[in-house]
Amino acid sequence: MGYTLHYFPDNASLAPHMLLRELAVPFELALVDRTADAQHSPAYRRLNPHGRIPVLVDGDLVLYEAAAIMLHLADSHPAAGWSPALATPQRAQLYKWLIYLTNTLQAELMLWFYPLRFTDDPAGAPAVKDAMGRRISAIFSHLAQELTDRPYLLGDTISIADLYLFMLAYWGYGLTPPALDLPALRQFAACIAARPAVQATFAAEGLKLPPA
Repeated sequence: MGYTLHYFPDNASLAPHMLLRELAVPFELALVDRTADAQHSPAYRRLNPHGRIPVLVDGDLVLYEAAAIMLHLADSHPAAGWSPALATPQRAQLYKWLIYLTNTLQAELMLWFYPLRFTDDPAGAPAVKDAMGRRISAIFSHLAQELTDRPYLLGDTISIADLYLFMLAYWGYGLTPPALDLPALRQFAACIAARPAVQATFAAEGLKLPPA
C-alpha cells in the first residue's frame, strides 16, 4: 500500500513531499485547501486534531509533524540512505540538525510570518516581525557558516535535514537580505534545486524554484 500525504502548496508538507519523490515510492497527494479553511474541517481534524499540515497516512498509521514524517519515511526505506544508521555519531548529528531546524528556525519563522498570532496588540505586530527578522537572519548566517566547508549539513552525504533546510531557506525569501543571498546557502540551494525529484515536487505544487 502506498502513502497518502495531506498537503498544501508551499506549506510544511513541502519537505516530506520532496522526500517521497526522492524515494520513488508510490504515494498520493491529498490537497488540504487552506484557502477554504479545510485544515479545520471535522474530517481533517480526525487526522490531526491540531488542524495543521501535513499529515502522512501509511496504512493504519496516521502521522503528523513534518520532521516526524521524514524520519519515518527515511527509516522505512533505509537503503535509500536519507538518514544515517541508528546509534551512530552521524545519526546523532541528524537529530541535532533536524530538531534545530524545527524547534529554532521554523518556530521563529512562524513568528515572523504570523506576528499577529503572538500579540494581543495589533500595533505591536510590526515590532515583533522586525525583531524576529533580525533573529532569523542571524540563524541563517550561522547555517551559512556551517556550510562553508561542506556541501551538506552532515558533510558529504545528503540527508533529510538538507531537504528541510532547503524548504526553510526558500521561505526566507522575504528577509532583508533574503536567506539565499548568503553565498554558502545559495550554493547549497542550487545543489538541492538541481535534483530531479525536487524539481518535480516544485512543479507539482506550482512553485518556482529559487534562482541559482
